[in-house]
Amino acid sequence: MACDSKANCTCTYPCSRRGKCCECVAYHRRSGEVPGCFFSASGERTYDRSIEHLYRDYYKKG
Repeated sequence: MACDSKANCTCTYPCSRRGKCCECVAYHRRSGEVPGCFFSASGERTYDRSIEHLYRDYYKKG
């Protein structure tokens, strides 16, 4: 896995880990969360990175 992919990063939240996939995933795992790139575009824009929100977002797509 490439750990630096700022050109392909779909997250819209402005932070120091944007585009640094390994750092982003590690940060969110420590917090019990999921990175924004796992969500649909509308799900990502809520900035709710909870596992519960990912579940709702995934099943909302059908």
